[in-house]
Amino acid sequence: MASDTLSTPLPVQEDENLEQEKVGIGAYISLFFAICFFSGVFYKAPEAYRWVGAFDFTTLIGKFGSISDFGTFVGKGGVSARSGFLFALSLVPGVMLALGLLEVLSFYGALKAAQKLMTPLLRPILGVPGVTGLALITDLQSTDAGAALTKGLLDTGKITKKNLVVMSAWQYAGAGLVNNYFSIASALFFAFVVPVWIPLVIMFCLKFVGGVFVRFCLSTFYKEDFKNE
Repeated sequence: MASDTLSTPLPVQEDENLEQEKVGIGAYISLFFAICFFSGVFYKAPEAYRWVGAFDFTTLIGKFGSISDFGTFVGKGGVSARSGFLFALSLVPGVMLALGLLEVLSFYGALKAAQKLMTPLLRPILGVPGVTGLALITDLQSTDAGAALTKGLLDTGKITKKNLVVMSAWQYAGAGLVNNYFSIASALFFAFVVPVWIPLVIMFCLKFVGGVFVRFCLSTFYKEDFKNE
């Protein structure tokens, strides 16, 4: 006869274990740094505090230089597999930086702190464990790095396939929100009739709306697809 413990999904078991596990102050400091680094709060710092951009993910990624009239090394007018390969290659630095830093932050307990603090928020709303918090935050600046962190969580068994679909919905809605908003929409800031931060907050809230909607669909219309998880 199977016990109740064996029937409990792995992420839920991890949540319960971390509730009993003490997380040190160093882990919370690491989590705070990770949130600031990946969320983009330092991306458009005031001129007097421009130096804090050194602690921003997008700033550290930087950009490729120009090669004559062809733009970056990706060039212009490429098609098919060759163009796709060069574009994929251009994503490698950002993904490597995100994964490398995540390993360092994980060593200092940032993921454990995220699990403990964010599970009470993310579990009721999106149905995902708190350990996914950093992947979701990373998506605010880089869709590629956020996707890489999400895949890492799936590969290590920290999330289920259902969690993966819900997280993907959250990330897909307004992907790279902070980076794209200040890089693209900034050209229209002069025409805004509301403070600049209001559209940003609305788009951020709509990411949760998308995640909740997909979670509802998976729990109703497609619940049979995930009944063995």
